[in-house]
Amino acid sequence: MPVISLFYGLIITMYFYDNRRHHLPHIHVKYNEDEAVFSIESGELIDGVLPKSKIRLVQAWIEIHREDLMANWKLAIVGERIFQIEPLK
Repeated sequence: MPVISLFYGLIITMYFYDNRRHHLPHIHVKYNEDEAVFSIESGELIDGVLPKSKIRLVQAWIEIHREDLMANWKLAIVGERIFQIEPLK
């Protein structure tokens, strides 16, 4: 579960070979005790919970970095090394 970015207490990860459960490109996000899964393509929260303010931050970050996230997704689902993505500033 490589961490691809950290900002405002959010830990953004992408798992290797993780295209079976949600069947779409996605990221995992942890914040304190909360965990959530977001679609890369739409930014939609597809599983889990986060505070509303953190959901908006994640969605903004996805919007800014969608191309990099999709590139990472293509690497991750075949087990290749993924790269870090700049945090939200």
